Amino acid sequence: MNKYTFLENYIRSHPAEVGKVVDYTPGTDLLYRFDFTAANTELSAEDIEDTSRFSAWITTKLKENNCRYGIGGYMEHRTIYARSAHFNTEDEPRRLHLGVDIWAGAGTPVYAPMSGYVHSFQDNNNHGDYGPTIILEHNLDGLKLYTLYGHLSRKDLLGMHVGLKVEKDQQIGTFGNQDENGHWPPHLHFQLMFDMEDLTGDYPGVAKFSEKEKWLKNIPDPNLILRFPNPE
Repeated sequence: MNKYTFLENYIRSHPAEVGKVVDYTPGTDLLYRFDFTAANTELSAEDIEDTSRFSAWITTKLKENNCRYGIGGYMEHRTIYARSAHFNTEDEPRRLHLGVDIWAGAGTPVYAPMSGYVHSFQDNNNHGDYGPTIILEHNLDGLKLYTLYGHLSRKDLLGMHVGLKVEKDQQIGTFGNQDENGHWPPHLHFQLMFDMEDLTGDYPGVAKFSEKEKWLKNIPDPNLILRFPNPE
């Protein structure tokens, strides 16, 4: 059985052991799916480059659609990363988004969906990067699974240490504001990995589109944990 199938089966057979990443009430809280591919013609390059304007657009979309959260991004071919040299490489710019983004206001609580411990943490303080980041390690009947939480608040790293035990549904952080979260509109980048590849405090969240099949083998769909319905 491959790791992806094992994970799917584990979640299906252990529903009580999988909790929440954000506060969300199915049937009550509405979700808005953001599209940041070339199909999005509402946002100009100038809008995306100006974080305050970008944030205002996000907020307006959520308010107009009466949605608590915006979501999306898993394996999405994004054009918005042209805003940051952090994602530009000489041969092929990185535009493939590997995790799921959850968009909401700064200060939104973030929880550990399963018990585990802190694998690593770091403030990835580059323009367009994760900003404050926490990575947890979980043992699911022998399968190691890592969960990454990017764009948090700097205060969330205070008192943090490797090996710190966390419980399911324990709050581990909050959405950071644009001055501390890598200069983005407030949101959480949530990502799953089977193998950290000896990295600590950081793991690629954006990759080359030509390498999509390689990344799919190590990064399963975060919605296996989030269990969000398809938004309207």
